[in-house]
Amino acid sequence: MVNTTYQVQGMTCGHCVSSVSAEVGAIAGVREVQVDLATGRVTVSSDRPLDVEVVRTAVDEAGYDLVDA
Repeated sequence: MVNTTYQVQGMTCGHCVSSVSAEVGAIAGVREVQVDLATGRVTVSSDRPLDVEVVRTAVDEAGYDLVDA
């Protein structure tokens, strides 16, 4: 299991959390998504390391921005 934390910008409410969780959770191999609304951190547990561009696309599809590290 691989845990990776991403920084997401623009989330302000529970609906935001649900949207990001659903889109990122739909990525193949993702087992769990935990979103900390206060900090904008999204922690993803997956079977293998994820391509950051795949995660970026999912976050974008939810309507938010993945912040570059």
